[in-house]
Amino acid sequence: MHLAQLDHVNVRTANPEAMIEWYGRVLDLKPGARPPFKFPGAWLYAGDVAAIHLLEVNRAPKAGDLRLEHFAFSATGLTEFIARLEREGVDYRTRKVPEWGILQVNLWDPDRNHIHVDFSPEEAVEAGL
Repeated sequence: MHLAQLDHVNVRTANPEAMIEWYGRVLDLKPGARPPFKFPGAWLYAGDVAAIHLLEVNRAPKAGDLRLEHFAFSATGLTEFIARLEREGVDYRTRKVPEWGILQVNLWDPDRNHIHVDFSPEEAVEAGL
């Protein structure tokens, strides 16, 4: 077996509208087709791929509830992405992966799920990061 890439992440939320808006505004993900499941939710697409499946729940997670630690995307366009985060007032932190030079841009959605968007070492150098 060979795993090629992340297919999707399922995120529980009591705030689907805020999550759809935030993922669209910050990560450019668009709501799209979703099978007619008997439970509420939304699928958010990166191009033609349903990358995030939102599952609507009745309440926000409490301390001790199972939580997602993080999920990650690889990307290009570091300078434009940083500008978008700053324009939108999104809190973020950058970190280089030791020895590999990949730049991780760490951010948190409205439910405080941790996401990092990874950029090549070359883009990090070009951006002065």
